[in-house]
Amino acid sequence: MASVLSYESLVHAVAGAVGSVTAMTVFFPLDTARLRLQGVVNVLLTTPLWVVNTRLKLQGAKFRNEDIVPTNYKGIIDAFHQIIRDEGILALWNGTFPSLLLVFNPAIQFMFYEGLKRQLLKKRMKLSSLDVFIIGAISKAIATTVTYPMQTVQSILRFGHHRLNPENRTLGSLRNVLYLLHQRVKRFGIMGLYKGLEAKLLQTVLTAALMFLVYEKLTAATFTVMGLKNVRKR
Repeated sequence: MASVLSYESLVHAVAGAVGSVTAMTVFFPLDTARLRLQGVVNVLLTTPLWVVNTRLKLQGAKFRNEDIVPTNYKGIIDAFHQIIRDEGILALWNGTFPSLLLVFNPAIQFMFYEGLKRQLLKKRMKLSSLDVFIIGAISKAIATTVTYPMQTVQSILRFGHHRLNPENRTLGSLRNVLYLLHQRVKRFGIMGLYKGLEAKLLQTVLTAALMFLVYEKLTAATFTVMGLKNVRKR
């Protein structure tokens, strides 16, 4: 026991800790890049499925906008086949750019959540379940509202069959996002970028608020159990 608690062991422990901290500090940007890259890879792999999913959902719907071209898909495989045949394989990645920008939605959400949480903790020792639920809902509402125009553009790009230019030609990919945003505002006003926001908020805000509540409860329970274990070890 004495050899374990010797000065030499202490030196090795401190050296190992310093080395670990140094390595983590140096390579932490790479770890952040890895997480961002995972998000990018996920978007690139799943966008074709979302494109087909969006078109199948909207198939058969009646649109008041004459600029929208109706589609006729018999199923998932036929949808993939028709999109590749008529619009090219790159049309399966319509909406990729907005999707990549929407990766920042959770970052905005957590930034506001932690900020509101710190402000409340300055005034009280502990947050109640209602506090967590409310700030979780507020943070998600802010993140959704900020990024919703990109979600609108993303949906239009995924649908693909939409005419916007004066020549009335169908723009399958709609790659120019800024042009699409400008046209959207020009046609429907600034609120045209936020059509359907109410339903989106109802869908995401309650889910996020419940998620933060469960997260905080599980975190508190985990720390409590760890504290009990430490007491028992002593």
